Amino acid sequence: MIQGAGLGLRRDFSSQVDAFGSRDVDFFELAPENWIGVGGRFKKQLQAFAERFPITLHGLSLDIGGTAPLNEPLLHDIKDFINEYQCPLYSEHLTYCSDHGQLYDLMPIPFTEEAVHYVAERVRRTQDILGRRIALENASYYAVTAQELTELEFINAVIDEADCDLLLDVNNIYVNSINHSYDPYEFLAGLPGHKAHYIHVAGHFNEADDLKVDTHGADVIDPVWQLLKQAYKEFGVLPTLLERDFNIPPIPELLNEIKVIRALQQQCSVGSEAV
Repeated sequence: MIQGAGLGLRRDFSSQVDAFGSRDVDFFELAPENWIGVGGRFKKQLQAFAERFPITLHGLSLDIGGTAPLNEPLLHDIKDFINEYQCPLYSEHLTYCSDHGQLYDLMPIPFTEEAVHYVAERVRRTQDILGRRIALENASYYAVTAQELTELEFINAVIDEADCDLLLDVNNIYVNSINHSYDPYEFLAGLPGHKAHYIHVAGHFNEADDLKVDTHGADVIDPVWQLLKQAYKEFGVLPTLLERDFNIPPIPELLNEIKVIRALQQQCSVGSEAV
């Protein structure tokens, strides 16, 4: 199992395996679609990482909420990748991302009962093929296509009916709370914490006071750190990954944010032991 603090692995990092010490980062995460079938020096670099650190997988293109048939060939490739690198966790976004072709974006699923049943069935099929549970991430979104349920009701219903796990993204909660005017702490408390085994934290872009864009291209801000701290209090100290997809600073600066995660984990662990 994974624990502690992790970092998203981009190919930018793949040639810098020696830059990370075993005390700096506990695990790495990658998008399997970016690495399946890769050979040559990239494969050697990935193997070097896998020998030193656990690697978790966070998918980008399974299209779990899409209308096209489930991409079962991709799932079989992911299963082989999981087995080759002994990946302890595979997660995906609770979104759709294709319409007669890859959209290269994560689009919101309608918050309806019909969508709950449809997505849950696809998640169950995914888990049957992989032979393991997966985790779904609460996603950021900027418009609602149809709404019979609240966002929170929709997430809870899918997780329950699919019998899968939750990847808790605290930055997405914060971004959505601003964009859709709700209390992030009440939202956090309403999530199925017993199904949360993993957390993401990231930075975002301030388009306006009432519009935040989930970019993973900036430092994590204090309100998101505070929400992460509350998540530990609500659900326990879970493995937590720092996402950074562009505007990537020097590695020592990234590791400073990893240190913040570790400090919060330590603080909340001590607090829980005292109770």
